[in-house]
Amino acid sequence: MPRIPFIEARFFNPDDTTYTLEKRFVQHLRDLRSREQPDTSAGAERADISEKAARRRHATSPSEQERARIKRRADLLIERRKAASGMGHLTREHRDRLAVLRDGVRLVAITTEHQADELAAELHGEMPWMASATETVWQAMRRSVREGWPGLRLPPMLLDGPPGVGKSHWARRLGQLLTVPTAVVEATSENASFGVVGSQRGWGSAYPGRVLETILQAGVANPILVVDEVEKAGKATSNKGHTFGLAEALLPLLEPMTAKRWNCPYYQVKFDMSWVGWVLTSNNYRLLPEPLLSRCPPVRLRELTPTEVNDFVRREGAKRHLSAIAVQTVTEAVDHAYQHGMRIDLRIASRLLQRAEDLERQPVWH
Repeated sequence: MPRIPFIEARFFNPDDTTYTLEKRFVQHLRDLRSREQPDTSAGAERADISEKAARRRHATSPSEQERARIKRRADLLIERRKAASGMGHLTREHRDRLAVLRDGVRLVAITTEHQADELAAELHGEMPWMASATETVWQAMRRSVREGWPGLRLPPMLLDGPPGVGKSHWARRLGQLLTVPTAVVEATSENASFGVVGSQRGWGSAYPGRVLETILQAGVANPILVVDEVEKAGKATSNKGHTFGLAEALLPLLEPMTAKRWNCPYYQVKFDMSWVGWVLTSNNYRLLPEPLLSRCPPVRLRELTPTEVNDFVRREGAKRHLSAIAVQTVTEAVDHAYQHGMRIDLRIASRLLQRAEDLERQPVWH
C-alpha cells in the first residue's frame, strides 16, 4: 500500500532531552579540545596511562560557566524543537500517541477497473435493492484507477430510506470488501458530535473522536465512517453553555478542501482527513440542514419486496448452515406476513433466522 503524509507536524528524536543534549555537547567540546592538545610523546612514554587520561580529561573539561552556557543552549534547542514540531502544546503522552504517524499512513487502493467491477458486482449481488448506492461507489472506484490516485477516495454519501433496509449493513459490507477499517457511530447516542470528531479541553470530558482514533489504530487514511440515523443527533452543551451539533461538526470533514487540513479539536493539530469515506444514514433527510445536504445529496432507497427479503434469508441461512427446512420455514413466515399487510425488514428477518438457528441447535432432552 502507498503511504501519504497525514499530520502537519515534525517529529524529532524522543530520546533527546536537555540532559542527553548536554552530555552530547560536553563530549563534543572535549573532543575538540583533545585534538588541540600537544602530543608530548616522550612524557607519554614515562607517564602512567591512567594518570595521562586523568590529566587529559581535566584539560578538556568545560568550566562551570561553559556548562551553564551548554545547559542554556540545550534548553533553547528543546524549546525550538517543540515549537517547530507543531506539537509543543501537547503532553509527552499525547506526542507519543501521535508518533505512529511519523512515517505517514497507508492508503487502500483499487488497482484495476476490473477489480472495481468485481467488488461492485459482489456487493450488488448481495443487496440488489441498494443499486443506486452501489453504483456511486462503483463509479468512484473506477475513477480512482483512471486518474491514478494513490488510494481510493469515496464521495460522502447519505443513504436515506425506511429503517431496516440494510443501510448500515451495506456500509459495513462495503468496508469488508474493500478491506478498509470500518467504524459505526450511532448519532442517537449522547454527544454524538464528540463521538465522531472529538472534543476540546473545556468540555466535560475531552477525548479524540472516533474518526481519528480509527486511523491511529489501523494506520489507514481511508477508512469508512458510518454515522447512523444522522438526522436524530442532538446537540452537546459545554460547561460554559456553548452548543455543538453533529451536522456542524461534519461539514469541514465532508468538504475535501477543508478536510485536507482539518484541525482536530482535541489535539489542536491539523490532519489530512480528505481520504475518509463517509456514509451517513437517515430515515428522513428533510430534517437535515441544507449545508449538509449540499455536501451529501441523499441517495433515496425504497422498502424491500418479499422476494428481496426471502433472497436475503436464503443467503444468510446458507452462511449460518441452516437446514433447508429451517430456511423454508422462515421464508414462509415472511410471505405470510406480507400477505396480511405486515412489513418485514432485514432486522425482523435476521431475528427470525436467529430464532430458527437457536431451535435447530438446541439440545435434545431424553
